Amino acid sequence: MQVCHRCGEELNIADRVSRTATCPHCGTYLHSCLNCSFHDPHAHNQCREPQSEYVSDREKANFCDFFTFRESEPSGKKEDEVAKARKAWEELFKK
Repeated sequence: MQVCHRCGEELNIADRVSRTATCPHCGTYLHSCLNCSFHDPHAHNQCREPQSEYVSDREKANFCDFFTFRESEPSGKKEDEVAKARKAWEELFKK
């Protein structure tokens, strides 16, 4: 499932993402490094695709030919897991 990197809302993307496509929820560009499956903050140029060119602003739209939308879970599910873990922690150390 595709999720916007900024707002965490689920997106319905059937085809390729155009360079100027924006998130219907928050308006951020979708064809950006932060939404790409190759983006890795710890890799050289923050990209695991060795042939990609350097992109100075990872949040803005770019012309990268290697862009493929990353698959991830909506942010709401992650928050639920955090809340569940916090509750278990509190139960463990409850007086």
